[in-house]
Order: sequence, then structure tokens, then C-alpha cells
Amino acid sequence: MTPVPPVGGDPEALLAGVRVADLAGEPAAMTGRILADLGAEVVRVVPPTGDPLATLPPLGPDGSLRQLAWGAGKDTLLVDGPDDPRLVELLQGADVVVATPGWPGVLDVDPARAPQASWILVTPFGMDGPRAHWKASDLGVMASTGNMFCTGDPDRAPVRCTEPSAWSHTGPEAAFAALSALASGHPQVVDVSAQEVVMIASMGHVGRFGRTKNRGRRTGADIGVTREIWPCADGFVSFGLRGGKSRLANLQTITRLVAEDGVEASALTERDWTVYDHNRATPEELEAISAPIAEYFRRHTMSELYEIACATNLMLAPANSPRQLTESIQLNGRGFFVPYGTVELFPRCFVITTSPHDAVERPGPRLPTTTKAAPRWPQRPRRAQGSDGATTRQAPVEGAPVEGAPAWEGTKLIEFGTGAAGPIAVRYFAEHGATVIRIESRSRPDFLRTYGSANPCGLEGSDMFDSVNVGKLGVTLNLKHPKGVALAKRLVQWADGVAENFAPRAMRSFGLDYESLVAEKPDLVMVSSCLQGQTGPHRNYPGFGGQGSALGGYNFLTGWPDREPLGPYGTITDSLAPRFAASALAAGLLYRRRTGGGVHLDVSQVEAAVYSLTPWVLDYVVNAHIETRDGNRSRRCAPHGAFPCAGEDRWVAIACWSDEDWTALARAMALDAAVTARFTDAAARLDAQDHVEALVAAWTSPRTPLEVAETLQALGVEAVPVADLGDASADPQLHHRGHFVTMEHPCMGECGYERNGFRLSEATAGYRRTSPTLGEHNTYVLGEVLALSSAEQRRLADEGVLE
Repeated sequence: MTPVPPVGGDPEALLAGVRVADLAGEPAAMTGRILADLGAEVVRVVPPTGDPLATLPPLGPDGSLRQLAWGAGKDTLLVDGPDDPRLVELLQGADVVVATPGWPGVLDVDPARAPQASWILVTPFGMDGPRAHWKASDLGVMASTGNMFCTGDPDRAPVRCTEPSAWSHTGPEAAFAALSALASGHPQVVDVSAQEVVMIASMGHVGRFGRTKNRGRRTGADIGVTREIWPCADGFVSFGLRGGKSRLANLQTITRLVAEDGVEASALTERDWTVYDHNRATPEELEAISAPIAEYFRRHTMSELYEIACATNLMLAPANSPRQLTESIQLNGRGFFVPYGTVELFPRCFVITTSPHDAVERPGPRLPTTTKAAPRWPQRPRRAQGSDGATTRQAPVEGAPVEGAPAWEGTKLIEFGTGAAGPIAVRYFAEHGATVIRIESRSRPDFLRTYGSANPCGLEGSDMFDSVNVGKLGVTLNLKHPKGVALAKRLVQWADGVAENFAPRAMRSFGLDYESLVAEKPDLVMVSSCLQGQTGPHRNYPGFGGQGSALGGYNFLTGWPDREPLGPYGTITDSLAPRFAASALAAGLLYRRRTGGGVHLDVSQVEAAVYSLTPWVLDYVVNAHIETRDGNRSRRCAPHGAFPCAGEDRWVAIACWSDEDWTALARAMALDAAVTARFTDAAARLDAQDHVEALVAAWTSPRTPLEVAETLQALGVEAVPVADLGDASADPQLHHRGHFVTMEHPCMGECGYERNGFRLSEATAGYRRTSPTLGEHNTYVLGEVLALSSAEQRRLADEGVLE
């Protein structure tokens, strides 16, 4: 391809020309919004019964704020049914159709009705398999994954986030699936399993159960053995007491701050933090360390502590509510909130773009229209018929793989970064055929590699690093050496795209920031996905997923109303933000294929989290109401929760979404007619939740989770066992779908890896290799990709360039 970046003229959207028909219910409602924000023309199809989102809380003066949140940027087409000629015309012109087969209130349409389009079919457990027919909402999906089991307090039931976080994960992954289908150049039927999507949120721990035998446990406000959530004068903050090189400065800073505040801190000031290992400290030692820090936090407000954190680079974050989010100088400094219709502060998008000559239109929603006439979408060129009468696929777009090949086959990516969020985003491309070269350093290894330092493999023995970097090539370059930077730039020239998740100043210090690279490569597509983005007053604030979960609102929404907020297991922004970063990068790569131009995609992990919670934010902006964590209860239905079963720490998730569900549940529980009738109405059940839950718990307690689930699912009632990590690893539905893959790691031996959440009908996918050991592919990358001789490679190694 000869890059010809657009010059002059009106800016063009990343997905200009892509046409999407949105038939989806709540599980994939966000998907169409994401595609619309990226520039696709999205038409929301509303059946005669109305939009299934229209009655969902929170409600504002003009209707559902959830519908407003996920309908932004979409035009609306009102149809009379699945055979309405306007719907037929729409589908025949569509490139992508997003649907949730079997979801209440949606139109179920056979993909054969529009064979030229890619159909993104989102269901709780996938389109086939032993549990494909099971009913599940966000509650049931979260219960099935092992993630919910590990979230909460040890003395209470496993707990979910009050907002439907399963759909927060599913929305952007389904968007990436749609973009992957487009990248393949061929119509696809894409099977998206929400259960498989959410599995990433456990950070590979389910796949590694065979090695670790770790079934998971709930640790409340702690992560592992140390406290993560701390009360302060007016709320809560997230701060980790974990050790290691990446947290050394953090521990030294908090020691100084506590001492300067006049708190007795000898347990901190007299400690050598360079050798501190929280996993080897005694409970008494950890209590001595925690006490002065807890006292310091109690003396200050959330805003005071966060201001100190930003000034000192302390990895501390407030557990934000919508009030703090809408007042955030960082979010407002980046233009995250914009007016939209009658709403003054509306989350605009999850990505900011920069491009040569400002050729790319900034992502974000436009005001939609509602019509009874189908848009004028001319049909794409018809596929030719072969001599045998069979249709042949239309020619793939430039740069796309051939039919049947992985969707991103031929795509070349360079990855810089550390931790989980960036690597997980790029792992999507590796699974679907892209060649990914990960650049590391022996002298400053990814901190995730140190998580396995106690095992015989040392830096090559981290299960988490291996899980999130499977399928990639690895090369070691010293980016503090001019020749190391020069080699990195040569690899960038070879690549189609670059992904990085360092703090902004890190890439600038290497001379590998977007401004430096685009000067040499005008068609560069680059995604940066650090915690708070590349701009704004807090852009250099350091932090990990724990801080992202607090800043983005998820901690505030997870837990029990009478206790402190909790971090969803796996520190959710580490698993949520990658899906948005992958979608942004995919859109950028498709834009490059179409125009020859490049783009920089600035994804803030915090903004991705807040974007996914748009309905919650709008409830505050429009109604001045702050919805807080409420255990497993829902304001939509009752019962809705996790109920005890026979055995130690065994639970089943049950939800009654209609009065008919309640009648079926009551029949299964053999309740007498009077009790059944008393709670036949949903409002009555919501008013007496304690009593209703006690009735359900009395029935479930002597039964196993699977017994309860199979009994109720047969009656059409949502009921799903709350799986621990071991249960999830044995889940027959996941095994049917080939979720788990076994490969031989060069040091750790046989290891289990997990697939992502979707399958394409006309494209293969899978991992070709385990994660790279340090420098494992130096010879291949330097010799085959950069054409350096063996002698040149030896000289570079001798000069310390390849460390």
C-alpha cells in the first residue's frame, strides 16, 4: 500500500460508509452506540411493541435514560414486524446486523435474510452447546464465570456490580467482533457468548486452574492479603500495599506523607521497602503497616487525598460517584462530557483521535432521527454465481485475508507496554491472525513477569503474564540506547499499527510518541491506552486497574450498602478497557485500509469505564440521583440474587423477571396458594424483598446449585450456579465451545489458555504459540523482519542494545 493521507476537505469518520442495522436488546445495546460513535451509520430497528430498552431504569422526564445512553447517534426505524418491506430493504443494504436472538422484546430475524451482511449474534452462552438454551441476565452471566464468586465479602454471598457489568464487557467486544468481520472481507455469522466474554475479567485464573488449583475466594476490601479500599473522611479511596519494584516509589511516598502529617509511623519509616514482600509478611506485620496509613486516610477527604496523589504520583484513587465524575477536572479537561439534546453533561466517547491534516472526524454521537421510511442504502454489489449455481463471496477489501483465513491475517502490530490492559487489547488481534511483536527489556521487565518470581522459572513463570500475552512474538530492545530506539522505529515502519499503554511521558522520553513516529510514518495507526489518557491535567498520574476501578465508578457500585465499596475481582478496568482499545485500533486499521491515512487513538481506561456506565451517570445529571451499590438486588425485579445451597460456600443465582417467572418459581418451591398469590405482583415482591429472599433461600439451601438451576431453567426461570474458578474450568458449555486451549510453555510446561468471546463462521482463529520468553524471538525478528545479519545481531547484543 502506498500511503496517501487525506489533505484538506472535510474530516472523515473512522467507519465512514459502514452501515449497521441494530436489532439488539440490552446485552448488545452498547455495541451499536460504539459503532455509531466511531462513524458508522447505525439504524435502530424498533418493533411494534416498542424498543425493549424504553422501559428500563433509570427513567428521566422523557423516558429511559438507558435507552438514551445507548441510542445516541443511531437513527430509528419503526417497523411493523419481521416481514415489513422497510426492514427487508434495510437489511439488504446493511454491512453489519447486531442482534440478540431470544432476548425479550426484540425481533428475531434469520441471518439468511441478509447473506451479504455480517451478523453479530449476542447471547448469554452462545448459539450452541448444552447450556445455549439457558436464560441468563447480567446476574446469571456473571455467576457462570467464576468472577462473581470471587467478588464480595467472605461472610456474605458473592456479589455483582449494581450496574450490569456483563453487558459493559459484552458491548465493546461485540463491536470488535463486528469490525473483525469487516476486516475479514467476507460476510460472517459471528457467535458472541457473553459468558466467554466475561471470562477475561478473571485475568486467566480459570484457564490456569489445572496448574494452580485455586478455586478463588472473596476478600472484601482487600486484594490478596493486603487492604485495597480504605475509609477516609468523606468516603473511600483505593490504595494498594503490595510490594515489588513497580510499587517501591509508591510505598516510599506514602511513608513520607504519613510521617509529615504527624501520625506515628515507625512501622513505615524504619522499614526497608526495597525488600518488602507483602506475601511473606505476617498478619501482625501487615496490621502494623496498615494502622498509620489508615489513620492518615481518616484525617483527609477524598478530594484532598486525590489532589495529593496527583501532585506526588501516589497510586491512590477516590471511589468516585457520578458527582465526582461530572466535576472531574481531568474528564472535563479532555472534553469527555458534552451537551447532547437536552442533557448538559453527556459522555461523548471512549476515544479521542488525532490525525495528519485533521483528516479524521472526532468520534462521538450525533443527534438521531426517527422515521418510518428505511434509509436509502443502495445494495452492495451482488455476489457472483459460479457455474454450479452457488454464490461466491464478493472480493475482499484491500489488505484483508482470503476467505477462511483468520480475520486479521496479514496485519502486523508492534506492542509496547506493561501490565494487563494494553496486552489484552492486542491479544484479540493475535487470536485472530495478526502478527504481534511485543517489545520488552531484560533490565526493566514487565511487572507481571515478577508475579511468578517465586517459582523455578523466575521471570518466565508468571501465569498472568503468560495468559495475557499468548500468541505473540517477543523481542528485547533497550529503549534507553539510541540503537534500541532506532530498531524500534524500523519495526514501526514495518508494522500496520502500534499499541502502547505506558504513561504519556514514557513514550515521549523514548522518542516513540505519536508526534515523533508520525513524522516518519504518515500512515501510522497507533493506539495509546494509559490510565487517564494522553492529555489533561492528570495525564501523568500513575496507577493500575485498582485505581482505574475506583476512578471510573465501578468500586462505588460494587458491594453492600452497609459496607465499604469493593473492587470487582480482577480490577475491572484492566479487563474492560482493552475491549474498547481493541475496537478503536480495529477502526483505525480499517480506516487506513480504506484511505491510506493514519490516526492516533487516545483511549483512557477511566473514560472507557465511565462510558460503559453512561446510564448511571445520566441518572445523576438528569435526576440528581446517585445510585449506589445494593448487593445483588435489582430495582427491576425480585427475587434477584445469589442464594445459599448445600455444601460449603455454594450458591445459585436466581432472578424472576416477570410475574409468570414468580409463579413458576413458587410452584417449584411448593409454596401454598396464599403466599404465591401475595407476591404474584412484581411491586409486592420488590416491597418485601427480605421476606421473598428468605423463602427462596429456605428452598435452595438443602439443594445443590446445579439441581436448582436445572429445575428452574426447565420452567423458564433464570437460575445459574455461582461457579468458583474450578467450577468454571469444568463448565460443559465452555468446553463445548472450545474456550480452553492447552499448549506447552517452554518453561512451565502444559498450560491452559482461554479464547476470547466470539467465533466467526467464515474465518478461523486460535493461538499459534504461548507467550514469549524474554528475547525468545530476537533472532527471527532481527533477522527475518529487519534483515540484520548474525554478525550485526552479535554486535548489538555486545553493545547492550538487546538487553
